[in-house]
Amino acid sequence: MSVASVRRAAKESVSGLPRAFWWLWASTLVNRLGAFVSIFLAMFLTADQGHSASFAGLVGALLGLGSVISSIGAGVMTDRLGRRPTLLIAQASTAVSVAVLGFMTDPVAISVVAFVVGMASNASRPAVQAMMADIVAPEDRVRAFALNYWAINLGFAISSVAAGFVAEYSYLIGFLGEAVMTLACAILVFVKLPESRPDADAAAGKGDEPTVSMGTVLRDGRYMAVVGLSFLLAVVFLQSQVALPVAMADGGFSTKDYGMAIAVNGVLIVAVQIPVTRFLEHRDPRLLLVLAALLGGYGFGLTAFAGSLAVYMLTVCVWTLAEIINSPIQMGLVARLSPTHGRGRYQGMYTLSWAAASLVAPVAGGTVIDRFGADALWAGCAVVGTVTAVGYWLLMRRLPAGEGEPRGEQETAPAEQAAQDGSAPRPASRASVADPA
Repeated sequence: MSVASVRRAAKESVSGLPRAFWWLWASTLVNRLGAFVSIFLAMFLTADQGHSASFAGLVGALLGLGSVISSIGAGVMTDRLGRRPTLLIAQASTAVSVAVLGFMTDPVAISVVAFVVGMASNASRPAVQAMMADIVAPEDRVRAFALNYWAINLGFAISSVAAGFVAEYSYLIGFLGEAVMTLACAILVFVKLPESRPDADAAAGKGDEPTVSMGTVLRDGRYMAVVGLSFLLAVVFLQSQVALPVAMADGGFSTKDYGMAIAVNGVLIVAVQIPVTRFLEHRDPRLLLVLAALLGGYGFGLTAFAGSLAVYMLTVCVWTLAEIINSPIQMGLVARLSPTHGRGRYQGMYTLSWAAASLVAPVAGGTVIDRFGADALWAGCAVVGTVTAVGYWLLMRRLPAGEGEPRGEQETAPAEQAAQDGSAPRPASRASVADPA
């Protein structure tokens, strides 16, 4: 490709998105650049504080439990208080709790604060995803979610390297650094992002707009099927964090080897997420979700045949491609199926699927390896991937292209246009339009 064609492709990938999206994107990048706790918490507890590996695992589980609980609560807050207040509360709480965690030495205090960190850090996700669906036109959402996912991985890749150097000097500086970066995100949200929640009366269920409660979400069988399938695939993807390094260690590979293998994941996402999404953007999402599930399941399944570092890296490439395809397409589907005035609750339930998987995946992977061996786990991943693919196929057969977009989307065109230049603090009222839920 010529330089001109590369520039043209890059311009087409980022053009047409509202200014508010780019401020939201910037806050995501800044937040991930400051990541430290998620990378080095276990090493901080064992190497620096002298606690056992079991205690480090308990603290990690408490982080996950906090995330599970906050998924629902933050979703409700996103709809009731608004996207912007929820983001501010979540990020300010994360900054404070992360800073406090760096000073804790008592096991009970560490456990309690870690639980709070898990709740606070996950609380921003439903608000970010709902705001993105609010401000980006339906036809651009897959691209927007892909760009946001790219920012997450770019920031995490840079922060992983930087955090390693910081940890060698002082773990406390790492905790305080993350607190400062998260606080910077809160300030950025406060200064640059207007509230995007639909009309408050409509959101509260007044007028002609029905109330959207958590019961509404749970009774939405089609949406809950998407959440269940997301959970299954997340359990497969998250085997990379515990089961993969354990299996590689049992096979005689070093931590350095694992680091090189897993680094392929971040490098590949940063390198090809945007061009791959641009290629897939206008293709049938039904087939793409099926393909992603198969690639994810069989990518991990191929690990059973890995006998060298090169083959391990190849398997990482396969399931990373599944991740690249699945993430923006799945988020676009979630936005399509979410009623406009219940996006926070619906996004919170989707976030819960990943939070719950982060609790289940390590336990399930470790148990299968201990009882049946690593090969059985990788075969199980292939089976789960196949089941998920079949589930997507059956579900999406009932969802023709274009169906599932919340009613009233067309009526928001003036507000969407105003959001392009950031001039409108919120979309116009949609109280006269009934959402499908």
